[in-house]
Amino acid sequence: MLEANISKKSKSYLLSGREKKVSGGQIFFTENLDSQSILTCKQRMPYAIAAFLLCYLIIVVKIFYACLSSGIVISGFEDINRENITVIAPVSRADIVDINGTIIATSLPTVNLQVAPKPKIKDPEKLAQKLAYIFPDEDYETILKKLKKQRYNDIKRNLSPAQQAAVNNLGIPALEFVKSQARIYPHDNLFSHIIGYTDIDNFGISGIEKSMHNRLTQSTKALQLTINTTVQDTIREELGKAIVKYKALGATAILMDTTNGEVISMVSLPDYNPNIKIPVGDRAMFNFATQGVYEAGSVFKTFNTALGLESKKIKVSDKFDATEPLKLKGITVSDYRGENRWLSVGEILIHSSNIGSAQIILRVGKEKQREFLLNLGFSEKLSEFEVYEKAKPLFPAQKDWHEHTMAAVSYGYSLSATPLHIISAFNAMINGGIYYYPTIIKSSNVPSPRRVISENTSKKMIPLLRDVVVKGSAKSANIDGYQVIGKTGTANKLVNGRYVQKKVMTSFLSAFPADSPKYSLLVVLDEPKGDDTFGFVTSGWNAAPTGGNIIKAIAPQLNIPADFTLDEQRKHIKASFEK
Repeated sequence: MLEANISKKSKSYLLSGREKKVSGGQIFFTENLDSQSILTCKQRMPYAIAAFLLCYLIIVVKIFYACLSSGIVISGFEDINRENITVIAPVSRADIVDINGTIIATSLPTVNLQVAPKPKIKDPEKLAQKLAYIFPDEDYETILKKLKKQRYNDIKRNLSPAQQAAVNNLGIPALEFVKSQARIYPHDNLFSHIIGYTDIDNFGISGIEKSMHNRLTQSTKALQLTINTTVQDTIREELGKAIVKYKALGATAILMDTTNGEVISMVSLPDYNPNIKIPVGDRAMFNFATQGVYEAGSVFKTFNTALGLESKKIKVSDKFDATEPLKLKGITVSDYRGENRWLSVGEILIHSSNIGSAQIILRVGKEKQREFLLNLGFSEKLSEFEVYEKAKPLFPAQKDWHEHTMAAVSYGYSLSATPLHIISAFNAMINGGIYYYPTIIKSSNVPSPRRVISENTSKKMIPLLRDVVVKGSAKSANIDGYQVIGKTGTANKLVNGRYVQKKVMTSFLSAFPADSPKYSLLVVLDEPKGDDTFGFVTSGWNAAPTGGNIIKAIAPQLNIPADFTLDEQRKHIKASFEK
């Protein structure tokens, strides 16, 4: 019975030792199936690898082309004509830097917002409202007009990142961003009359930006100036104080290196912020330093005296009769607060005698006077100077050069020049007799230096000009520790063909240190008032003290060591104890 049951179950279940045997044919068949699959896989694998490598190669080529192709130089192709090749760079206008490498003009990548013809803007009024909110300086009506025309035109130039993000968030397909760049002036007003500015298309339209436009756009190398930013800032501050104190209409100051003609600082006030466009014709746009043609007054006695000594017609020890006015054909020459006595050559400068100066030039002669002033550049525009805005002096024609013209020019009338002309000529009077053409660009190609007076004459001028500061009208510029030399000048302004009293241009022409003049400084004030100077408006009361304050402030910045006399040392020691 038990065997019968087991026998029945064994038909369904296999017991140990009774497993079903598989024939060899069946095993061979299974192995053939596996081999076929492996073979198929092996045959397809090269195609997969090739496809992968192809994709990889395409990606590598794309990256290579996008990132490197514009910058690769292949040896052997250097002589390819590149005249028609346009290189696209993020910024295409070079920086402008000062003598120490400080950036004073640069370009930053930005975008402009344009409206494209398609797709159609459904609600231009609503969009104009949103854009006017994003751009508060843009007019709603102007924006709406551009949106309704809907063709390629700028809605807003030079968007800030925040403005770009706000526009992008509007999600309007018809609004497109176009890559651009913005010219930035980090120091605002400080260099406005030197640098100038560019228009909306980054094309230079004034200052160095205009005169050096090709250089700035054809090279990415920074353009280096001779200007010192720290000194420029100090002089501008002191000049601004003088305008407020003396209620002047304007002012200018130029600081130059007497040994090479480099302009270290050039300030003209009022000025403007080149980052904010102002109306053309505004007084602030006028560069007094290079465009201000004016009669300089008694500072011209410096040139007159040097000419007299150079001509050998006078000596330092000579004396001239200034006891009474000098009558010439057409004019009577008189002195302001005259000494009414005989004056030496040095005293003519100290007391700024018109009578003495006229007698010097009458002894020298007309031809030598004209030749001398022509050689100093007083008849020509300084065309090679790199700032675009320049003016030509008003130089009397030879047929108009009469005896009274000679006298008037000797003390600074009848000939008008810019401050830049005057200080450039002055440098030659005190640097050994060499005229250096003014420049504001480091490593510039201005005309070569030339000798205009002898070294001996130049040496004689320095003690004469030192006496003007120690004993004469420029006493307020006699700064402790710095031996200053100089000459003051006051000229009445010509209004409607007549010279007007109390409307004057005052100047102080100076240099320091006296033992070896390295830097020259010219300060000019336009119509200073006498409210705080007991009614006096002459340069000794305003331009000279302003020049003294400037020299006192900038001499340490220029690494000029103070050289105190024994009396000055005692005074400073006493002052320190009193504190």
